Amino acid sequence: MGFVVLSGTEPGAMRGPEASPLRSLRKTRGAHLTVLPGGAGNLEGRRVAVLNFREPRQSVAGGAEEYAWQVSRHLVEEGAQVCFLTAREPGQPRAEQLDGIELRRMGNRFLVYLLVPLWLFLHRRRFDVVIDSMNGIPFFSPLVVRRSTKVICLVHHVHGRQFYAFLPAWLARIGVFIEGPVARRLYRRCATVTVSDSSRRDLIERLSWRAPIQVIPNGRSVADAPVGPVCGDPVVVYLGRLVGHKRVDRVVGLADRLGHAWPRMHVHVIGRGVESESLAGFVREKALEDRVTMHGFLSEEEKVQVLGGAQLHVTASEFEGWGLTVIEAAALGVPTVAYDVAGLRDSVRDGETGWLVREGETLEDVVDRALKLLSDPVRREEIAHECRQWAGRFTWRRTGAAMTELIAGEPAGSPAAAPGALAAGGR
Repeated sequence: MGFVVLSGTEPGAMRGPEASPLRSLRKTRGAHLTVLPGGAGNLEGRRVAVLNFREPRQSVAGGAEEYAWQVSRHLVEEGAQVCFLTAREPGQPRAEQLDGIELRRMGNRFLVYLLVPLWLFLHRRRFDVVIDSMNGIPFFSPLVVRRSTKVICLVHHVHGRQFYAFLPAWLARIGVFIEGPVARRLYRRCATVTVSDSSRRDLIERLSWRAPIQVIPNGRSVADAPVGPVCGDPVVVYLGRLVGHKRVDRVVGLADRLGHAWPRMHVHVIGRGVESESLAGFVREKALEDRVTMHGFLSEEEKVQVLGGAQLHVTASEFEGWGLTVIEAAALGVPTVAYDVAGLRDSVRDGETGWLVREGETLEDVVDRALKLLSDPVRREEIAHECRQWAGRFTWRRTGAAMTELIAGEPAGSPAAAPGALAAGGR
């Protein structure tokens, strides 16, 4: 898989004031995390279908897949029976049992949107709850399930421009129409979950979303492996999928554009994806083989060693729902430079756990400034401490418990599920 993440759930139960993942609204600099009061409910006997475009073991899986899988694992721990419906890559079995989850794969990246709703319709009596992940295109589950089935629409971010970046204009317009007016009407009575306050605002402002919205952020996994040493001084790392909108070429290009200021700087790229070959060609074209290492997929231990040995994590993505790799880096004490765009401005606390590239600034200028600050050992340790403190707020257990409470709570459309109760925020 291209988007490299750690697997596993944080051990141990939460205690004290942080025990409920849905406490009152928590305000943080750079983000609003919208949460509800109350305690997590037990899901013994609940039958849940999770619909997601991909699953984490597939070659181009990313943060959305990790989110859906980690939530599914937690629901199983709470006693639910979970069936994960997704697309199928060549060579993968059509059905298997993993982590206590019934995993069913069907269709390619296009047919999955036809076959999953059809399968769900034929087996609609099996399920009490459906989590419908809308990665630009929804699975239209409200049309095929029973009226008594609770549907939760999970949206990581509004696609919009992303459609036009990867599809012909006519097809992109169809995608925008489905994501907007069609989905807005179809899911108007369903509780909606998103992962950041930026995505919540985009749903309301760009899609005129009518359903109640609950912000349940991504978690992170616990890294337990030695770090460094890593080739380079300073070491800059990119972690994630190698796909167009991540603009990994800009990160790789730092080795060229900042070579005069940082002659020993080395850029490490962790991940794989459709842009792997073109990026390798870019490295050869710029004669950067001795300053850039394309690692591809790394095991968890290898990934932690490289990422934890870096001075700086850099992402040049143009749009995100959150920043899962940002939090993974922060957990190892490594700050991030990212563009000031939705999602990333939520996961990076500007000036504390990283730096945002704002209008009028360039990526290389901000990276250069960050590296100069980090060259001071005292300041670097202060920032590393802030990073670890920030990352400590996000765990998959907390994410899963929040989803559990939403499932076990009042059905969508009830007074308790009104927008005022489920959504808050704004900067």
